[in-house]
Amino acid sequence: MINMSANIKPYLLNITENELLALYSRLNNTRLPDQPPGEPWLSGTDLDWFKTILEYWKKDFDWKKSEAELNTFPQFKTNISDIDIHFIYSEGKGKKVFPLLLMHGWPGSVFEFLDIIPMLSDPKKYGINSDVAFTVVAPSLPGFGLSFTPNQKRFGVEEIADLLTELMIKQLSYNKFCIQGGDWGAMVGSRISYRYPENIIGLHLNMLALRREYSNKHIFSPEEQDYIDQVQIWKSEGMGYQAIQGSRPQTLAYALSDSPAGLAAWICEKFYEWTDCKGVPENSVSFDKMLANICLYWFSGAIGSSFWPYYARNHRPWFIPEGETISVPVGYAEFPKEMLRPKKLLAEKTYINIKRWTKMSKGGHFAALEQPQLLTKEICGFFSYDI
Repeated sequence: MINMSANIKPYLLNITENELLALYSRLNNTRLPDQPPGEPWLSGTDLDWFKTILEYWKKDFDWKKSEAELNTFPQFKTNISDIDIHFIYSEGKGKKVFPLLLMHGWPGSVFEFLDIIPMLSDPKKYGINSDVAFTVVAPSLPGFGLSFTPNQKRFGVEEIADLLTELMIKQLSYNKFCIQGGDWGAMVGSRISYRYPENIIGLHLNMLALRREYSNKHIFSPEEQDYIDQVQIWKSEGMGYQAIQGSRPQTLAYALSDSPAGLAAWICEKFYEWTDCKGVPENSVSFDKMLANICLYWFSGAIGSSFWPYYARNHRPWFIPEGETISVPVGYAEFPKEMLRPKKLLAEKTYINIKRWTKMSKGGHFAALEQPQLLTKEICGFFSYDI
C-alpha cells in the first residue's frame, strides 16, 4: 500500500466538455495538404490513411471512455523540485513482489501501459506462470502529459533520472527497485542504473541506449561497424524528427500545439514506422489507443516540452560518460521492428552485466502497446533469476 503523505495526493483526469468542444471545432476545420507523388508513406503520413483516422476521431472515438479506463488505475501527483509528477501506482500480487519503475518514451505516455500494468501486477491472473509480480510505478515523464504545466522547467535525461529516483526512494520509500523502459524510458533507466547502482535490483530494456559518436582515432570492431551502418541508414530516412526536435523544438511546437490534426500526423507516422504493422498502423495499435495517446498530448499541451530531451541530448555529452559502464544486472528484449538492434558484443561494452538477451518473435518499438503479454513474460522471466 502506498504511504500517503501531505505531498502525495490522489489524482483523477477530467477533461471538461468545453475542452472537448474546442478540440472538435478544430478537427472539423482541418485543412489537409494534397497527396504527394510516390508510394504511400514514402514522404510522410499517407493522406488517404490519415483521412480515415481523422474521420474516426471526429465521429467514433470516445475520449471519455479512454479517460475512464485510465482512471480505473490508482493515480497520484507529488511535488519534486517544484514539479508535479504524475504516476500510476498498482500493487503487486504474488509470492515475490518487486517494486518496478515503468517508463515510457516519445511519442508515448502512460496510456501505453494500461494493458501491461495489470499483467505485471498479477501475472498469474493473465495466464503467465510466474512467482514474481510487481508493484508498478508508472510515471508520466517530467515534461510529458500529466507531469507538465506551462512554463515549468525543461528536462533532459539526467534531470528526469534524478527526479524519478527521488520519487522511488524518498517519496515512495523504495530503497531498492527494478526498472523497465524503452525509448527515453530506456535511457532514463540506464542513467539511474549508472548513477544509483546500489538502489537498482535490475534493469530491463526493450531498446538499447548506446552512444552513436566515436572519436576519430577509434578502431571499429565488426559489431561497432554493424551498429554504425544501422545508424547511417536510419539517419538518411528515419531521423528527420530528431533533427528538428533536437535543434528547433519551439518552432515545431507552435504548429503542433495549434493543430490537433498536425499533432496526430506527426505522431501517427511513428506508429507506422516503428511498429510491426506490415504497412497498416492499426494492425499493431488500434485507432482508439493511438488517439488516446495523441489526445493526452493535446489536452495537456505538453508536445513542446516533450521535445526537450532531444534538445538536451543534442547539446550535451552522452548521458553515460565516455569509458564508464553500467554494472547492474540487465535484461534485453530485442523486438524485430525496433529501429536499431545492436549486437550483444557491442552492448556489453556499456552494459557489462547482461543476464538475459532475448530475440522476440514479433513486435516493435511500442512493445507494451503491441505485445503486452510477450513483454510481461520476458520481464517476469528476467526478474525470476537470482540477479
